Amino acid sequence: MQGKMRVAIVDDEMLARAVLREYLARHDDIEIVAECANGFEAVKAIAELAPELVFLDIQMPRLDGFEVAELIGAKTRLIFVTAYDQYALKAFECHALDYLLKPYSEQRFEQALAHARAQRAPGAALQTVVYEAATRTAPLSRVLIRDGATVHVIAAASIAYIEAQDDYVSICADGKRWLKSQRLSELEAQLDPAKFLRVHRSYLLNIDGISRIEPATRDSHVAILADGTRIPVSKSGYQKLKLLVG
Repeated sequence: MQGKMRVAIVDDEMLARAVLREYLARHDDIEIVAECANGFEAVKAIAELAPELVFLDIQMPRLDGFEVAELIGAKTRLIFVTAYDQYALKAFECHALDYLLKPYSEQRFEQALAHARAQRAPGAALQTVVYEAATRTAPLSRVLIRDGATVHVIAAASIAYIEAQDDYVSICADGKRWLKSQRLSELEAQLDPAKFLRVHRSYLLNIDGISRIEPATRDSHVAILADGTRIPVSKSGYQKLKLLVG
């Protein structure tokens, strides 16, 4: 016999949290383990308490619901809750179990909860909650890096370059370095192609930070950044740079 379903509520509106709390309290098989008013609180609570299901608002200050989904990983199932219907497609691209549009009826809530219960049935396939940032219609304006329960928010414009390191990338911004578990090709697809250029198989470079470009060998160059950092530029990378910056 399965135990109670551990649930977290994440919404910056107190009234919205109260409605969910009231509806959930009518179910003996539900245990509310966390109630969070913003995305940072949510990432920390989910990491520490490991709820099975999260009712997650989308529009929140600091971290939005999709950014929370990216950071919490694939084990936690999501039901997005929002007042805006334009996010529905993106929510299901995140493999959300359901999408509650505020204001929703208790009957509609019960349908979503029943769907979540059905996923717990023996033999049911686990839903994968993966935030595919590459599906965004606009480039990333910031990059999120999780370090345990801590989340670093790095403005894309502040990134000088990104270096591939096996299955990780090393992000250099404002003179500091952060490691992120992501492939360089994925970040390349998410950042603004007019600003970030793959100048080498291991380097993605913010062209705004280039001070000058010098030849290194007959077939390669090196980009010199404002702080003196030298970034290798391959032959194909140099051709792309010439096309982009002239």
